[in-house]
Amino acid sequence: MGTPISVSFPAGFFDRSDPRDDTVFYGMPRLVQHIDEGAIASVSAYYDEVGVDGDVLDLMSSWVSHMSTPPRRLTVLGMNDAEMRANTWAHERVVHDLNADPRVPFDDGSFDTVVCSMSVDYLTDPVSVFRDVARVLRPGGKFAVTFSNRCFPTKAVRGWLSTDDAGHVRIVTDYFRASGAFGEPVAEERPSAGDPVFAVCAPRS
Repeated sequence: MGTPISVSFPAGFFDRSDPRDDTVFYGMPRLVQHIDEGAIASVSAYYDEVGVDGDVLDLMSSWVSHMSTPPRRLTVLGMNDAEMRANTWAHERVVHDLNADPRVPFDDGSFDTVVCSMSVDYLTDPVSVFRDVARVLRPGGKFAVTFSNRCFPTKAVRGWLSTDDAGHVRIVTDYFRASGAFGEPVAEERPSAGDPVFAVCAPRS
């Protein structure tokens, strides 16, 4: 692991307007798309460029994984069992609340790539989660995070809601750097025919 870079998040940054246990909010299956078709295509094209293949973990997943083709082996981790059982690409499905326990429940070096699509804004202890994502990655493995301007505002952290798209990119970049577990993150806005798409990716250090 590398050396964490000191990043200061203001008091209340990770508070949410709905402080209830996440299992309450996510208990009902939502078999809907949370971004439009143009944005989905943009995310899929980005994952193609990153090279999402081999043993892949889709973090904070649901009934669909935004890749153009299924990887060799896909593990999905999310909050709702029914949603993940509807994910026909998944080889393994794990119900786990990262806000209750930020440890990613897999052995060291289990995955070639980890992705997190449209969910990073809900993490209340993201630096711990990012650090543990690095643990489950193999040497040279990448963590790719994509996000847009859509969210469930009652469950997104206040720091996320208080800024704009450029601010969101800075926030995710800061999560990578503060974890001390990755190389320098590369952030970009992706071409999209629909909702805006942003991506930040870094290799395990």
